[in-house]
Amino acid sequence: MSSSYVRKIGRKQSLPLPDMIDDYIDENNPTRLFDSFVDSLDLREMNFRYATLEQGPGRPSHDPSNLLKLYLWGYYNGIRSSRNLENECYRNTEVMWLIRKLIPDFKTIADFRKDNIDIMKSLFRKFNLFLKEQGLFRSHDIAMDGTKMKAVNSMDRSYTRVYVKKEHDRIDERIEKYLREMNQNDAIEDDIDRKKIRWAIEKLR
Repeated sequence: MSSSYVRKIGRKQSLPLPDMIDDYIDENNPTRLFDSFVDSLDLREMNFRYATLEQGPGRPSHDPSNLLKLYLWGYYNGIRSSRNLENECYRNTEVMWLIRKLIPDFKTIADFRKDNIDIMKSLFRKFNLFLKEQGLFRSHDIAMDGTKMKAVNSMDRSYTRVYVKKEHDRIDERIEKYLREMNQNDAIEDDIDRKKIRWAIEKLR
C-alpha cells in the first residue's frame, strides 16, 4: 500500500489557465443569455437610475447594466440576498465573466434594487416571458400542487386571454416573492468583516 496521498497543486504554482476570461464560459452557458438580454435593452429609455452617466466628485457609479445582469443571474439561480450576490462575485466564474470581474459591495447591489424596484419588476416579467417563449424555463422553476392535470393542446384552448392573464399573474407573484425575500434577507443578515477573517487566520497561525 502506498504511504503517500494524492499530490496536491501548490497554491502559488502557475497554471496554464485560459488567456481570456471569455474562455471560462462555453457558448451554451445560460449566462451568455443574460448578458445578451440586458445588452439588447435601452436602460436610459427605461429610466434606470444612473443609466445616464453623471460626472461629479467621489467614486464613479456602477454601470446599471452590470448590476442588472447580476440580478438576473441571481434570480435564475435562486440567490436571495445581496450579500450572497456579492460573495458570488468573488468566487463564481460565471459572475466574473458576466460583469467582467467587478465586485460591487452588497449595499450597492441592494440600493440598486431599491432605487429601480418598479422598473425591475417590469423587466423581470419581460425576462420570464422571454424564457418561457424560448422554452428555457427549468423544471424546478414551475411548482404545482397535487392536482391531477390532463394536457390539452387544441388551438381554441391554447393561449387564450384568460390563460395569458393567469400566466402573467403567476409570473408577477413569483417576482414579488423573490424581491420580498431579497428585502427580508438583506434586513436580517449580518455582514462579515473581512479584516476579522485575516485576524482570525493570524490567531490560528
